[in-house]
Amino acid sequence: MTAAFYEHLIQKMGENNINKLRKIKVGIAGAGGLGSNCAVNLVRAGFGNLKIIDYDVVEVTNLDRQFYFADQVGMYKVEALRQNLLRINPAVQIEIEVRKIDQSMVEILFADCLIVAECLDDAESKSMLIAQLLPLGKFIVAVSGLGGYGMSDNIKVYPIRKNLIMIGDLQSDVALRPALAPRVSIAAAKQADTILEYACRGI
Repeated sequence: MTAAFYEHLIQKMGENNINKLRKIKVGIAGAGGLGSNCAVNLVRAGFGNLKIIDYDVVEVTNLDRQFYFADQVGMYKVEALRQNLLRINPAVQIEIEVRKIDQSMVEILFADCLIVAECLDDAESKSMLIAQLLPLGKFIVAVSGLGGYGMSDNIKVYPIRKNLIMIGDLQSDVALRPALAPRVSIAAAKQADTILEYACRGI
């Protein structure tokens, strides 16, 4: 099955690109709505080496927008997500850590990741992660503004720096406009697509 999975993608993207995607290590900071859905898109696109970090467990309230299932409630998100991703492609290498990402550990946690998807929940944590990663030369794809519903065309891709891309409407606050599946999924897909473009064209 694994060989057929990659052969199909090679027909779409070429062998050189698929070989790149299988080798590049992508870090995913957070395994909630953004992180879990971004990871799914990355695996389906052919990425073969992920590192996913989160400390939380799956709750019933996560099931409306995150890539988990009812029988996984109570599991650590990173463990449940690895289980789900391996069902898509059993050959993908997935390193997980059950850990809250703090400032002192960012450089160590993502040392071997060329690309990092910022998928954290609160603005303070997002800013901290970006500030720590920027000087390291990592290619960072972050998200800001995905709350509510409707006007999904406002979720755009904004190049901020050479190694920092921001995705979202840059306005909606999930504290005021709750995070719902459609806009969360759109932002996560754009995150994965931006990473895919960089991996295929930018390296």
